[in-house]
Amino acid sequence: MGIIEVENLHKRYGAKVAVQDVSFTVEKGEIFGILGPNGAGKTTTVECLEGLRRPDGGTVRVLGLDPRHETAELRKRLGVQLQETELPDRLRVGEALELYASFYPDPADPGALMAELGLTEVRDSAYRKLSGGQKQRVSIALALIGKPEVAVLDELTTGLDPQARRDTWELIEGVRARGVTILLVTHFMEEAERLCDRIAVIDRGRVVAVDTPAGLVARVTDEQRVRFRPSTPVADEVFTALPEVRRVDRHGDRIVITGDGNVLQAVTSVLARAQVVALELRVEQAGLDDAFVALTGRTMETGE
Repeated sequence: MGIIEVENLHKRYGAKVAVQDVSFTVEKGEIFGILGPNGAGKTTTVECLEGLRRPDGGTVRVLGLDPRHETAELRKRLGVQLQETELPDRLRVGEALELYASFYPDPADPGALMAELGLTEVRDSAYRKLSGGQKQRVSIALALIGKPEVAVLDELTTGLDPQARRDTWELIEGVRARGVTILLVTHFMEEAERLCDRIAVIDRGRVVAVDTPAGLVARVTDEQRVRFRPSTPVADEVFTALPEVRRVDRHGDRIVITGDGNVLQAVTSVLARAQVVALELRVEQAGLDDAFVALTGRTMETGE
């Protein structure tokens, strides 16, 4: 039995179907990702888990509880970071944590939590004066103040610069180390690949695949791309004759060879025999973005 169990979940708004037949299970101690473009149905799905929306069909259980009918009990054990968290501009960080701590019978110590999340220095700062990264740390702290067994983090790093995003990832890994099961909603491929043990790929309200990040990639492609600039001109036929090579593309003076198996060894060997040096050589493995395109037929960025 999973910590979170979703079976045949449906939700519509008028004529628009937001979630259609979504099913997945989250195991204890996992970081489980829900990955998909904006509008795919990710937030609607987790709002049904949190008891914020009533499903039109299907069943949902979180920690064995029905979010529709056992909402009060669930909220004692569930921590939630909403997609958009806003606090009063003048509310100080320490005041916010003390306020939220008062909602729970056995909360975490606000001072210790602020120290763990790097918020001690801004304890007396007003919310409006915080940076984007600091506000996200506050939202994580508020989600953890009740010592939850499960934390739902919805688009946690949207709007953050790359360094703040990576700092936040480290915080999330620390939260999991505390024994908290995490449901992470994201549209960032790198974030999902870095953090998640398993991922449900959602597109147009449906789950199209559930697997580990590596498993998702392996099930759709084993391609590698070898990029380089040849020291002297070399014909495409030199590479297309190799059984490991699927395609040869040129971008200015650079060659991109797509293949499988030992394509890197095959390419470098044939270049060595031709006495051609591969300058600026780079090897790219297929990633989650490739898997998403293969599974859905469109890119995450454009939704097309």
